Amino acid sequence: MILAENPHVSSEHSLASETLQMSRLTNGEAEIGLHKPNNQVQCQGSNGRYGNLGFDGTNGRPCRDENFGKEDIGASSRDASTDVLSKKATQQKEMTLEDMYNQDLNDDDDDSDWEPFPQHVEIVKWFCTNCTMVNLDDVAHCDICGEHRESGILRHGFFASSLLQDSGLTEIGADTRERHRGSQDSASNSSTAVGFDERMLLHSEVQMKSHPHPERPDRIRVIAASLATAGIFPGRCYPISAREITREELQMVHSLEHIEAVDHTSHMFSSYFTPDTYANEHSAHAARLAAGLCADLTKEIVSGRAKNGFALVRPPGHHAGVRQAMGFCLHNNAAVAALAAQASGAKKVLIVDWDVHHGNGTQEIFDQNKSVLYMSLHRHEGGKFYPGTGAADEVGTMGAEGYCVNVPWSRGGVGDNDYIFAFQHVVLPIASEFAPDFTIISAGFDAARGDPLGCCDVTPAGYAKMTHMLTDLSGGKLLVILEGGYNLRSISSSATAVIKVLLGESPGCELDNTLPSRSGLQTVLEVLQIQNKYWPALGSSLTKFQSQCSMYTIQNKKKQIKKRRRAVAPIWWKGGRKTLLYHLLNGHFHLKRRCL
Repeated sequence: MILAENPHVSSEHSLASETLQMSRLTNGEAEIGLHKPNNQVQCQGSNGRYGNLGFDGTNGRPCRDENFGKEDIGASSRDASTDVLSKKATQQKEMTLEDMYNQDLNDDDDDSDWEPFPQHVEIVKWFCTNCTMVNLDDVAHCDICGEHRESGILRHGFFASSLLQDSGLTEIGADTRERHRGSQDSASNSSTAVGFDERMLLHSEVQMKSHPHPERPDRIRVIAASLATAGIFPGRCYPISAREITREELQMVHSLEHIEAVDHTSHMFSSYFTPDTYANEHSAHAARLAAGLCADLTKEIVSGRAKNGFALVRPPGHHAGVRQAMGFCLHNNAAVAALAAQASGAKKVLIVDWDVHHGNGTQEIFDQNKSVLYMSLHRHEGGKFYPGTGAADEVGTMGAEGYCVNVPWSRGGVGDNDYIFAFQHVVLPIASEFAPDFTIISAGFDAARGDPLGCCDVTPAGYAKMTHMLTDLSGGKLLVILEGGYNLRSISSSATAVIKVLLGESPGCELDNTLPSRSGLQTVLEVLQIQNKYWPALGSSLTKFQSQCSMYTIQNKKKQIKKRRRAVAPIWWKGGRKTLLYHLLNGHFHLKRRCL
């Protein structure tokens, strides 16, 4: 673990004194403070904040005498050269900056190409609010996602137009507007709870770097704005009050050393656990609030006071393991919720993780636990995609083999068809045989279309469909916990689609008759072959897909044969005048170079 404090900037008093001294020098008061100690701050040559500025605002001669400006210089050190300097400075006091500029223009020397201030050409850039990508100042829309640089997405969520400067909302359906009118009345009868607290917005990266950190407060701000615009929350869902998770509850998941390390960041202005996992003085509090909301939402659902819930929380958690914080994650919210469910009476808990990155922390925590089934669908690419874990043969250890199920995609660009196919033939058959009492979704939306980190192609309809497929498990007792997702439009539209399903709405677009990609089918087949020994329900699917893969192989061979035949010359070329040309084209004859 790395904990590196970021020192504060220099004292405001020193900076103010330096600025005041610069102002005095610019106005011709060069003799004031020439021999005072606080003038030494400007005697830093090229290494200082402002360099070594002369009284005219340009770069002056470097100060070579390290004792220059100290109070112990006696009157005897004032020689004739010092008197001349003072006389010139006094004369300079009576002149303004404009006078000095005009005097320079009237000099005998030809200074026609001299400029009073150096012209520095700077390339002005701006970062897209939606995807954080950098753009040049002369464009109004992001080159990557097309978002207008001044769109109202943070005020209205994904309902705001992406193409126009904050000019209002895109058309919201009549049913949504009607619900918005009566939203306050329906809130009291809602069976869906939402956990959210604005204090989690205080968790942010302090250091100014060359690019905004993708895990930023705007992630949950834009989801909240989208839900409010749609009249969902506040409105159709009811909130639960936030509390900090206790140390005793955290110790069921993390080591004491890890908990104390996270808590220690509250005394530091800025710190890092890994180069990409930051903390500031508010981060520990935000992480405890997020974990506390997940635990309390779980208790609400298990007890029956709520049917389901959505935890709109950050920082995310599924990379946080027993002893380490990593991957933007501090405390493992899904693990806290799973153990809270068991403490409330749920014997078996299912965690489905569809974040584009493997939840290595959650897998580590429950690697030897047969009462918690962890299933993850993620980019893997042979271990080359972060965090490198989550291969199909990672199935659990120490008697809990089969209670860890990984669906590792072999490439990027994976979309709805592959995810739904994997749900139909891997996730649901295993989950149904496991028969959980409580279901948790680690809902990272970084596999969504347009996400700059995930680079996959899942749509809001795809997320809605996957959520709907899980609602039949555990009597509908389902908690969705926000994990990743770094395109604001993608994350807010996807989260809204998921919450609508929790409220009982249809997922909309039908995605039942889906055909996977070839690589997706191969991944599912690999998972079925490994997990079949632990889950007998997979036997029929395995036999079916093995025959399908055989058909794919036969069809591919036929296509290859056809391609080869197209390259072969017609049969009538084999005789007559074109015989020689035929044999030459097919490599039957080889021309030999004559040796000289």
